[in-house]
Amino acid sequence: MIEKTPLIAHRVRKINGSFAFIEHRFLRDGFFASLNHHELLLYVFLIIVGDRRGMSFYSYDKICTLLRVSVDEYIAARNSLIEKDLIAFDGRFFQVLSLPDNVVNTSCPPLKDQEEMERHDPATVHQLIVSSLGGDHD
Repeated sequence: MIEKTPLIAHRVRKINGSFAFIEHRFLRDGFFASLNHHELLLYVFLIIVGDRRGMSFYSYDKICTLLRVSVDEYIAARNSLIEKDLIAFDGRFFQVLSLPDNVVNTSCPPLKDQEEMERHDPATVHQLIVSSLGGDHD
């Protein structure tokens, strides 16, 4: 085994306060490779802001602002992460889930179809309103 010595000993990371983690299996088992740029950005963000159970609440507009993505990009990334069984979303709260046994492409998310998203998801409702008024989706 290779002996690893810190390059800058006085700057070794310490866990102070809250702490986020990503399992090595996320990279090793292909989950990282299965995500596109926006999915990865949103997933890592939700890991960073989540509590010890992976729970977080950030509004879609705050997430879009912080991640510098459009509402359409956010919705696509969020829905894909739900389909890949990496997060759950009930229209208000996010939960980063424990990794499934294998990389998956579909699952049964709490909000199951477009009709439920249109009734319960603030970002989708916003998109529909702006679109119906002929405005930009951002």
